Amino acid sequence: MAHITVPAGEEILDKEIQVLDHGFVRLVDYMGSDARIVQTARVSYGEGTKTLREDAGLIDYLLRHEHTSPFEHVVFEFHAKMPIFVARQWIRHRTARLNEISGRYSVIKDEFYVPEPQHINFQSKDNKQGRDVNDVPPELREKVVALLAQDQETVYKNYEEMIDDDIARELARINLPLSTYTEWYWQMDLKNMFHFLRLRMDHHAQWEIQEYGRAMAQIVKAVCPLAYDSFERHMVNGARFSDHELAAIRAMLEGQENPLEGRRLKEFEQKLYPAE
Repeated sequence: MAHITVPAGEEILDKEIQVLDHGFVRLVDYMGSDARIVQTARVSYGEGTKTLREDAGLIDYLLRHEHTSPFEHVVFEFHAKMPIFVARQWIRHRTARLNEISGRYSVIKDEFYVPEPQHINFQSKDNKQGRDVNDVPPELREKVVALLAQDQETVYKNYEEMIDDDIARELARINLPLSTYTEWYWQMDLKNMFHFLRLRMDHHAQWEIQEYGRAMAQIVKAVCPLAYDSFERHMVNGARFSDHELAAIRAMLEGQENPLEGRRLKEFEQKLYPAE
């Protein structure tokens, strides 16, 4: 099977997409493309004789019906830099291969994430792990930003002092906060990448990791535009309904009231009218 390159993919190789204040995502390497998905699905060699429209139709059929093994033959290698709290959410996707910078061997840089004031929010009243949509007063936003920056400066000075005193790096690092930046190389196939992006670009995800998801999505779309189009159609903008929800839809089509209530009703309505 011939090596496949994509002009748009070659164009963005090794180019950093800036994320947050000190972070980035860059494509280090990739293997395969839309053409590789088509090749493995048809178990053929070369470009074949199918038209672009037929290739798009096949890819869409595969994703729509969850025949996902051909998508595993496209692989992305990323170099990413993110705050540790983002990395801890990111690493929950265990279907990848990674290597992270180690504070035991390297001196950690004086780089910490400080949110922009507009991203300082109250705790959500109905979501234990989310932010409230109501605005925080400007003076309180400024206070929070100042407190974060002040704590980061103090902790890093203590870290530097221990390093200067030749204290072991593995000990000196232990008080560094979750806002400290880390880096890793992250390799993942397209099937699992779509799962990652669907969850991490969703509006329920923490805003900071949404930003990394959107940066990675730019890269995936450049390398596999047909597959990414199907991903948006079926996994991002589509919805899967339970038997209770299908029964509710049938009832509503027959002019009856929606029988769902409580949390099931709320989840059903979120599928019909997703947040912008």
